[in-house]
This record gives sequence, C-alpha cells and structure tokens, in this order.
Amino acid sequence: AAHIPPMMLRSIATSSALLATAVLAACSPASAPEKDSAGAVKSGGAQASCLSRAYPEIGGPISLVSDSGARVTEADFKGRPTLIYFGFTYCPDVCPMTLVNVERAYEQLPESVEPPQTLLISVDPERDTPEVLASYVKAPRFPKNLVGLTGTPEEIRAAADEFLSDFSRVEQSESQSEYTMDHTSLLYLMDENWQLKTFFTHEDTAETISACLGEILQD
Repeated sequence: AAHIPPMMLRSIATSSALLATAVLAACSPASAPEKDSAGAVKSGGAQASCLSRAYPEIGGPISLVSDSGARVTEADFKGRPTLIYFGFTYCPDVCPMTLVNVERAYEQLPESVEPPQTLLISVDPERDTPEVLASYVKAPRFPKNLVGLTGTPEEIRAAADEFLSDFSRVEQSESQSEYTMDHTSLLYLMDENWQLKTFFTHEDTAETISACLGEILQD
C-alpha cells in the first residue's frame, strides 16, 4: 500500500496550516488536463494547480549512498532539476507502476526538453543495498537516468522528514518477504537549486506529469 498516513497529516496540520494544505492537496484526485479541439493541453486547470505547488517547507538536505556505492548529498544534484520518489524494490505494484509512469511522461516531453534527473530513495535499507538498487534501477521500462539511493535507517528517515514523506514497516509473517513498507507516494520535482518546484500524486497520469514538466522545464 502507499498513502499519506493519518499520523503524518495530523502532525503537519498542527505544526503549519500551509503544509497541511500542501499535503492534503496530494491526497485529492488530480484532474485530467483540459485539451482544446486539436488535442493540445490548455493552460490553466490542472496545469495551474501543478504550477502552484512550490511549497518552500518541503524538501531539504540529504546524505545518502548511491547505487554505485558513493556517498552523495543534495549538492551532487544541484544544477539540474531532479525528480524524487521514495519507494523500495520489494514494492509489488505502486512503486514500479509509478516509475513506469514517469518514463512514459518523459517519452512524451518535447524533444527540446531534457528529462530531470530521477532519484529513487529507498525506505527499506535492510534489503535495498547499493547492489540491489543498481540492478533494480536498470528495469527496461524505468527512467533511463534513474539512480537509487539508500543509507542507514537514520539517514533515510532524516531525508524523508525533509520532504514530509513518511514510511513504516508492516510485518507479514505469512509472506515470503516477511514484511512490506507503507509509504507516502509522491513525486517531488526539485529545481536546479534543490527547491521544490512542484509535486505529483499517484493520481497523476503520464500525460499530466509530462504536460507539467514541459511547462516548467521550458522556462
């Protein structure tokens, strides 16, 4: 399962009304983009919503290990936009579906628009070693520039907290995998200065993501 836990929503609501608005927006179904008679996406509507999700309180420093084994921080990704997803390799459906959706969105971008850097931050450090991630990110339908990041439980929790992202371990004694991870399912687009530009929910389609990225990355 992938959702924004009620515990997280209550915490955000009590600490900051603005942040509560930001995350509650992520729980709402995303509208399909409006199109004109020629099939082109109109401005406004869903696009206007996409372009108004730049909350400065979401996003911050990270210190993790890449799938190549190198220690990295947010400084290593500055200079280009970066799309970030918190997930894990044992995720049965939501994570792979999200990453496939991102690649489909990238394929629909105009030729003049370069896709953002793409990061998968694992919320399951017990299983997701750099070696495991290195193999996982090479899946044929995932973004071609996908990089996996892992770290200690403390480092991953710190990174997730910076993005108001939450996760928890759910025991599954009857399953071969023994446990799964519940986690927030949002895509965060950071600008070249590592500031949140917008975010996408699990309701966003490849088309809405591509249309929004096209607007933002052509600026």
